[in-house]
Amino acid sequence: MARIMVVDDDENVLDIIMRALRRHDHAVIIARNGREAIDQLLVNRPDLVILDIVMPQVTGIRVCQYMRTSPALSSIPILFLTVKERIEDKIAGFEAGADDYLTKPFDLHELELRVKALLRHSGRGVPEGLLSVSGISVDPDTHHVQVHGDLVELTPVEFELLYFLVAHAGQAVSTERLLQEVWGYPAGTGNPSLVRMHVLNLRRKIETDPQNPVRLCTVPRHGYMFAAHAPN
Repeated sequence: MARIMVVDDDENVLDIIMRALRRHDHAVIIARNGREAIDQLLVNRPDLVILDIVMPQVTGIRVCQYMRTSPALSSIPILFLTVKERIEDKIAGFEAGADDYLTKPFDLHELELRVKALLRHSGRGVPEGLLSVSGISVDPDTHHVQVHGDLVELTPVEFELLYFLVAHAGQAVSTERLLQEVWGYPAGTGNPSLVRMHVLNLRRKIETDPQNPVRLCTVPRHGYMFAAHAPN
């Protein structure tokens, strides 16, 4: 059983999600807007937050940013709910620090799978050992990433994705494997676009020219590869 906060200004959505989660014996904390969510987070630290993006006063993006800058809350997984289909909106959510997203209307079975995977993911241990490849160093002890000595700020899931790719530098890693190894999704249940959008964000932070990456490269029909030896 986990403690899950659900934040949405739509009472019907709150009720549907609350019933679904309670069927699996989760304790549910309800917040009807972003301000209420922040107040609740200060009192009841949840194991997972399901967060609507579009809300009055304080948006889900703002709540996510608040959580990611708070040492006590930064490691809590966040699942965004969104009615928006544009890739720019989803990238903005991931840039704020979200781990995954569902587009409304969503299937309850899919919601349950995402919740289960994110809770499993949050219970895993942190990676071990400093890695340094192609001018990039990734330190799991401090969660610092440096590109040629310059500190780069990553969200928690971006850090784990980069660490996994750097640990397997020179190998083509499939999207399916990344969904299983980084996000913890069972085979065939993750959304490939989730990986694609996080890769786009990572490239903006670690590549000199994100449109022409030399470190984090796409391997057609295979997935992605972090170059073992990349030009400066």
